[in-house]
Amino acid sequence: MAITSRTVLVPALLLTAALGLTGCAAGVNDAAGGAPGISSLPESAVTPMSGAAADGSKSAVDRSIIVTGWATILVDDPAAAAQSATGIVEQAGGRVDARSLQAPTDYSGGSATLTLRVPADALDGVLDQLAELGRVQSLSTNASDVTVEVQDLAARIGALRTSIERLEALQAQAGDVDALIALETAISDRQAQLESLEAQQRYYDDQISMSTMTIELVSQAVLAEPEPGSFWDGVQAGWHALLGFLAGSAVALGVLLPWLIPLAVIAAVVWIIVAAAGSRRRKRAAAAAARPPA
Repeated sequence: MAITSRTVLVPALLLTAALGLTGCAAGVNDAAGGAPGISSLPESAVTPMSGAAADGSKSAVDRSIIVTGWATILVDDPAAAAQSATGIVEQAGGRVDARSLQAPTDYSGGSATLTLRVPADALDGVLDQLAELGRVQSLSTNASDVTVEVQDLAARIGALRTSIERLEALQAQAGDVDALIALETAISDRQAQLESLEAQQRYYDDQISMSTMTIELVSQAVLAEPEPGSFWDGVQAGWHALLGFLAGSAVALGVLLPWLIPLAVIAAVVWIIVAAAGSRRRKRAAAAAARPPA
C-alpha cells in the first residue's frame, strides 16, 4: 500500500513543480510584454557610451545607443556619387540596404537615395568622406539610449533559459505519461517565448552595432529651359505661357480681393455723398433762377 501511495505521489509532485515553474516563466514573459520599439536615431556617430557611477566606486556601465541620421548632398553626378558612397561605406565595413536612382530629365539633373548601414564607431569618418562628394545641404542625426531595454531583455532571456533547464530536469525524472505531457507543453511554450526574445535581442544588437544613415544625392546643375524647335513647339510654349499668366493673374486677384471689397464699399459711400451734394447744389441753383428779380 505504501508503494502504491509513493507511485501516485511522485507524478503529482512533478506536475506541481512543472506548473510552478510554468507560472514563474509566464510571469517573466508577461513582464517582457514585447520588445520596446526603437525611437528615431542618433545625434552623432558614437559607439556604445559608458558612464561612471556617481560615487566613483562602481565600474563603468556600457551604454547601448542606436544611431540614425539623414543627409542631403548636392553633387554634380548623382549616379557617380552613389557609386562612390557605396565604396566608402563598404570600405568601412558597412553595407547599402536600399538604393534608388532617378534618371536626369530635361528639367532635372537626377538624384539618388541610399540607405546605409555603417559600423557605429566608423560613422563620423564615413560622414566626413561623404561630405567630400559635394556640398552638404542638410544633415540630421539622432541618438537613442536603449540601455535599460537591452538589459531588461537579457534578464528575461536568462530567466527563461533557467526555467527551461529546470523543466527539462523534471522531464528526465518523470515516469508518468500525464506528467511528461504537461512538462513537454510547458517546455515548448517557454522555448517559443525564448526564441522570440532572442530574435528581439539580435535586432537590438544589429541596430546598436550598425548605425543607419539615409543619404540623398541631388544634382546641383541648373538646366537651361529648352528653346522651341518648331512651330508646334512655339505654340505649346505660348500656350503654357498664357496658362502661367492666367494662373498668376488669378493668384494676384485672390490677394487683392480682400482689399477690393472694402475699397468698393468706401468708394460707393463717397459717390453717394458727392452725388447728393451735387443734387442739392443744382436744386438751389434752380430755385435761385426761378425767383423774380427784385
